[in-house]
Amino acid sequence: MRQISAKLNMYVRSVSIVNNNIEKLTLNFILGSFGALTLFYILFLGNMVMNIVERRSIEVNARSLSSEVRNLELTYLSLSNNVDLSLSYSLGFKDTKANFATRKTLGLRVTGKSSGVPQITQNEI
Repeated sequence: MRQISAKLNMYVRSVSIVNNNIEKLTLNFILGSFGALTLFYILFLGNMVMNIVERRSIEVNARSLSSEVRNLELTYLSLSNNVDLSLSYSLGFKDTKANFATRKTLGLRVTGKSSGVPQITQNEI
């Protein structure tokens, strides 16, 4: 019996029932995928953090520009209250005479003839 069990043990050891290459290939694929996903996670997380920092710096810049615009608006309003006719005359502006364009009526004119046929008149420009 001992000989049979030794022969069986020797036979089982010599025959490869499970193919180790497939297991190694599957394990390498899983570990490689995990590594690639970890790398992408780190890249995306770093990109998000950089975008948040950039957004905050842009918000600070927008606030400073907004306050500068507010100050310029106040300056404009205070200067626009001082504008009047005497200032414009002192700067060399003059009054202009308004010339309006007028047009004579266009249309049909009935002449004194008894026929009642209207005639078209020309506009004298």
